[in-house]
Amino acid sequence: MSLLVVGSIALDSVKTPFGERDEILGGSATYFSISASFFTKVSLVAVVGTDFPKKHIELFKKRGLDLDGLEFEKGKTFRWKGNYAYDLNNPNTIYTKLNVFKDFYPAVPVEYKKIPYLFLANIDPHLQLLVLKKVYSPRLVACDSMNFWIQNELKALKRLLKKIGLFVLNDSEAKLISGESNLIKAAKYIFSLGPKRIIIKRGDSGAIFFTDSNKFFCAPAYLIQGIKDPTGAGDTFAGGLMGYLSKSNDLSESGFRKAIIYGTIMASFCVQDFGPNKLLKLKLFDIKRRFTEYKRVTSF
Repeated sequence: MSLLVVGSIALDSVKTPFGERDEILGGSATYFSISASFFTKVSLVAVVGTDFPKKHIELFKKRGLDLDGLEFEKGKTFRWKGNYAYDLNNPNTIYTKLNVFKDFYPAVPVEYKKIPYLFLANIDPHLQLLVLKKVYSPRLVACDSMNFWIQNELKALKRLLKKIGLFVLNDSEAKLISGESNLIKAAKYIFSLGPKRIIIKRGDSGAIFFTDSNKFFCAPAYLIQGIKDPTGAGDTFAGGLMGYLSKSNDLSESGFRKAIIYGTIMASFCVQDFGPNKLLKLKLFDIKRRFTEYKRVTSF
């Protein structure tokens, strides 16, 4: 099987209590694609400016990404700058410069339209809906969102959620969209909007997978030492999750549970270095070894 992702590619400047980096590779589609590429073939739809470093393109090619959907526009690449205090779950955004991403209009190549797994990463829900109109009945459509779209484009987001097989969001977003402080009540409300399954990410507290209003599965985070940068961990989680689902082609509840664990494992690697550096050094053996260790520490 194969996987299509539509999202952002960025150059990030990040400061955490453990270091600082300027203009490193970032963006939702970047983290997602690199993570998913360990499990399946990934096709990428995104946009960059003429200033985007060629070394990053070579990096994408080295990971085997299909870049026919990557657009190069005159201007500067999307940039984000943020600082983290010791509460690594809540970055302070210094600036967001959309640049060429501001006028991004996703063009889906013909050869991408029949790809069976689609992930609509964190972009304007109007664009997510546009992509859905261009593809041919994928087996699974999943999407992400963020507070900005919930607050400013809620009507479009609600139209999107009626067509979604899996909605991935974090706990603060779930509370915001539902108006509920309790995550079970929040999930119940979100189900009323249409998605068939929901995953609520909880940072270093793991994730909860809801299959309906009354059934859920809790996956703890993989505890590690030496966290350096949590940027992109959620997108890396989604990449591991969707990458494994594409590989296994198993959409049963047990298939999703196993995919969530792989997503959790991939995210645990991501936070151990700045940007996607740690992911780029991984081997499949590293992933399988940590998966085995995760099973050991969570069994009872």
